[in-house]
Amino acid sequence: MNSSLIGKIEKARRYEHELDRIHFHKADIEFRGEHDNYVITLDGSNWHCSCHTFATGFDTCSHIMALQRIMHDMVEENARYQHESPNVVEVS
Repeated sequence: MNSSLIGKIEKARRYEHELDRIHFHKADIEFRGEHDNYVITLDGSNWHCSCHTFATGFDTCSHIMALQRIMHDMVEENARYQHESPNVVEVS
């Protein structure tokens, strides 16, 4: 194997564990929900979901909240929890 390629593979393995290097500005994400598949979009700090809950006027849904948690350090700070109330109690 080419030594240059070996170096790239080693660098990729290192990057895999350095998630702070990754930052999403825009994304189109397919989310497999319990009832259907949904498309979630992120544009800067604005989220949108194709699910019924989001379409009925809520500013968020379970799909967006899950992605905000998963992508927490990889999205703009004001996109992390912009729709969650600070008074929401965590349920384990």
